Amino acid sequence: MVVCRAMPILPPEGHDDRGRVLVIGSLNADLVMQAPRLPRAGETVLGASFRVVAGGKGANQAVAAARLGARVAMIGRVGDDAFGALVRGELTHAGVDIVYVRVDPESPTGTAQIVVDIDGQNAIVVASGANARLDVRDVMHAAAAWEEAVVVVLQLEIPLVTTAATIAAAAGRGLPIVLNLAPVQPVPADLLRAVTWLVLNEIEAEQLTGQPVRSVTEAGSAAAAIRHPGQRVVVTLGSAGAVLVHDGTPLHFAAPSVHAVDTTAAGDAFVGALAAGLQRRLSDADAVRLAIVAGSLACTKLGAIPSLPTAAEVEAHGVA
Repeated sequence: MVVCRAMPILPPEGHDDRGRVLVIGSLNADLVMQAPRLPRAGETVLGASFRVVAGGKGANQAVAAARLGARVAMIGRVGDDAFGALVRGELTHAGVDIVYVRVDPESPTGTAQIVVDIDGQNAIVVASGANARLDVRDVMHAAAAWEEAVVVVLQLEIPLVTTAATIAAAAGRGLPIVLNLAPVQPVPADLLRAVTWLVLNEIEAEQLTGQPVRSVTEAGSAAAAIRHPGQRVVVTLGSAGAVLVHDGTPLHFAAPSVHAVDTTAAGDAFVGALAAGLQRRLSDADAVRLAIVAGSLACTKLGAIPSLPTAAEVEAHGVA
């Protein structure tokens, strides 16, 4: 196991003409409660605060990439409601192109109920809403977005048939594909084989492989078991960093030490930053370094999109 601790390489400032990160995925309103601890089944716990913020894995990853300087376009669906307006506004404010975020008059915006304890750990329940109606036509009709795409990012909070069609389209164009295998679910092997980067956390790796993933070594073994030829697999390990397996020896990337307030969007910050690094043509290792720092910093603030770091914040706190 090789340990990597170098400073991430940030993109140069100024105009970026290297194409777009194209994110296809979920958009939610997150209903966030803070509580002294997560409730057990059947238990009521008095919370300390409540807020509504924009979220959804697709939206989070799009904003995460945009805040690090990438040009980003988003394909997705929201409802014709206040939550949908909130999410679209947050994406626009972050500089994400929302031309292909469709307003669905027949379904509400997706929502996530999130409880966060004093240690920053969380429990989440998602109601998909309009995300469940994102279909293949929504993706294929986004012609301008595809023309400028240089990396495609997906998760599993939209229908699997839509994800499959998107992966096939991206592979047919020779585009690198980042698939965040979350929430984990059975995915056909031929679909996974077409993915360039597969990103999952230790729990998802355990669920996918049936193997325990409680250490860096076990994460490397799980990633190697999952990986198809030519593919890069990253298993994130929270405060223990992440492990990348491509060809040869697994690489372990340490995470910077931070005070965790809320881990809700840490994985999404990682994926968005990884995509931004790929859009900037960083090496695999440097893209993962950038992603590790962004994911760690996302734990230091409450909420999903509000916690996603800027390039300046990553640069100021980027020593792993």
